[in-house]
Amino acid sequence: MSTRSVLSDRTWLAGGLRRGLALGAAGLLIASFLTVCFHVTDVAGGSDRLVLFVVASLVAATLLARFLPAVLALVIAAALFAVGLWSYVLAVPNGELLLRSLGAVRADVLALLTGLSILQITEAGIWAAGFAPAPVFLTWYFALRRRYVAAAVVGGAALGFFVLTSDAGVLVVLAGVAGAAGVVGFGELERYEGRSGHAEVLVIVLAAMIVLAPLVSIVPGGASDPLVPSGGGAGGASTVEGSLLAAGDRVGIQGSISLSPEVRFTVESNNGSYWRAAAYDRYTGGSWVRTGDTRPYDGSIAGPPGNTTTIEQTFTAETSIGVMPAAWKPTQVSGEPADDASVTNLDGLQPGNAFESGDSYSVVSQQPTATPDELRTAGQNYSEDLLERYTNLPGSTPDRVERRTDRITANADNPYDTARTVERWLERTKGYSLNVSRPDGNIADAFLFEMEQGYCVYFATTMVTMLRTQDIPARFVTGYTEGQRVAEDEWVVRGLDSHAWVEVYFPDTGWVRFDPTPGGPRTATEDTSLEDARANNATNVDTSGSAEGEWTPTPTATPIGGENDSEAADAADGQRGLQGLAEDGATSVNGTITPPPVAQSGASAATNGTPGNASGSGPSLPSPTREQWAFGLVAFVGLAAGVRRSDAAERTYRELWLRYLPDDSPAAEVEAAFERLEYLLEQRYRARRSGETPREYLAAVGADDRAARVGELFEHARYAGSATHAEADEAAELIADLVRERTPILGRFRRS
Repeated sequence: MSTRSVLSDRTWLAGGLRRGLALGAAGLLIASFLTVCFHVTDVAGGSDRLVLFVVASLVAATLLARFLPAVLALVIAAALFAVGLWSYVLAVPNGELLLRSLGAVRADVLALLTGLSILQITEAGIWAAGFAPAPVFLTWYFALRRRYVAAAVVGGAALGFFVLTSDAGVLVVLAGVAGAAGVVGFGELERYEGRSGHAEVLVIVLAAMIVLAPLVSIVPGGASDPLVPSGGGAGGASTVEGSLLAAGDRVGIQGSISLSPEVRFTVESNNGSYWRAAAYDRYTGGSWVRTGDTRPYDGSIAGPPGNTTTIEQTFTAETSIGVMPAAWKPTQVSGEPADDASVTNLDGLQPGNAFESGDSYSVVSQQPTATPDELRTAGQNYSEDLLERYTNLPGSTPDRVERRTDRITANADNPYDTARTVERWLERTKGYSLNVSRPDGNIADAFLFEMEQGYCVYFATTMVTMLRTQDIPARFVTGYTEGQRVAEDEWVVRGLDSHAWVEVYFPDTGWVRFDPTPGGPRTATEDTSLEDARANNATNVDTSGSAEGEWTPTPTATPIGGENDSEAADAADGQRGLQGLAEDGATSVNGTITPPPVAQSGASAATNGTPGNASGSGPSLPSPTREQWAFGLVAFVGLAAGVRRSDAAERTYRELWLRYLPDDSPAAEVEAAFERLEYLLEQRYRARRSGETPREYLAAVGADDRAARVGELFEHARYAGSATHAEADEAAELIADLVRERTPILGRFRRS
């Protein structure tokens, strides 16, 4: 084969490699924005439809790229986008009314461009499946047509849209940026036949971009670092209050967290209650999202069905606060804040502006008064919309959650007893702690099977998930507990009273509250936090009269009202819960529940202050997260490319090769010694020319006596065909000496 043919083959292979890298980068770019789409459909439904659309788009682009002009490709992409948008139009509420639907779509698009998460759209799964085909088709088409810049622009625009909606995480964005840069970089190298070294430099740069970018914040006001914090001073995100009530339309689930003892507001009311602030209907596996729009408060809100009792409340802010709590279910709001208040799709109140100290408003609430027996016979006549919205779970939710719930609630034959059994099981088998490590994956699954302790967010999230596996409508709710009662009709509510609980829907009654968080340990933790704050003379932890302790009324019987059970109902519900627990492996002695063994990781056990395992072995090291594995892999690839580019591996090999001769026959060892001598001389002077004998070469470069002696030994071994062990040892010692002192020794080599 001629030299020209060999070079041609190598050039073809190098070009193919660069093109493969360019297409691989295009695939990475497409995968980055598809990751968001698949997450949305996993949460909201429609993953099968999305897979079908994506595969069809990739196949179509691959088949048409050979002959389809770019103009027609743009037309096809526009058609795909229009069809996807129309499918969403037909799916939105009142979708059959065209004008109203288009108005809703236009509002959604504008909201998305200003930061609304896609998961807040009611039909988010249909939206994601309709959005994906157009950018997938066009990005892959342009990449196959070698229009790499156009491919990067289309894919980057799709990813940029998800950045605006805050649905793209850091790792997804970095992967997409690296993909876009790789498409252009490797594509241009392929088009202009760049050298392999250029590709290595590009790999190093892309790896550095991904690894170093999280260390530097270049976008002020991003989702992780907002320029204007929400919540109106309701505590930092590291507190329970900040994580729940300053989160807006989305509540993330955190790890270890603290309490704020500062007073937030006082309440004058004819009855104590949980002061509800917000509800969330969509569970993502790691957070809660409220879907639907808000509407201006127009003077009244519809009350719940069935019998109710009236609760009148007046809230007075004691500090800046950005939420508008009220007892469930608020029907009327009065006072100046009512003029610009709004109502969420889940009938929660939102202020137009954050309250400042002294601001006040009044609320009239109609609270359901159904008894346990009435709730047991409420039936399951749920509407399809209600079931679809409040029983939906991510498709990735492990099946073992449903199986465990089935066992726990085996003896419950109606939604109320099922809810009470789950509530009691969580309350009695899980411990309360603010010091936990946030698990990876589905939070409810991890809390159910891998954790022994948690706080209200974990309890409420898990209960809602368990109930939804039983097709019982349930949702996640945040707000404040009653707080400290300082008079017959007055309560002081602090940041540490922030809480999360569960609401379950019952026909002809509406939403009823359940609280699976252990009340005793939670109250003890809150009391300790308040006592410490008082001992340290912290400010704004008391109002007039609150330092004197709790005001205690004369005990009276209270109807359930969705709030308190009678003692008989508690006992009956508790017995049902014990029966379900017994079937799930728990034991009961005199009414005290001992939970079944829980498989717990060493990291979780260490966090919760419990032994990592029963055998008494030491705690295991925390396992890396998926993001850490991904960053580690990228760093390794970049490091490998850097090592290759810098010839560090070759130099390291040569240093070891110089110092270690093979253990072989004496003649072979002498020849190996001369090879190393040639390498040393080549580094210092030049390589031995073709046809130049060893003796001529050594004379030409002016080698010293040691080098000349190695040459003599080599000639004898080569031409005589043999060498002694003594000659081999001598050659090895001379080479070792030259290697050890090669810089000064080679400097003394003389030229003839």
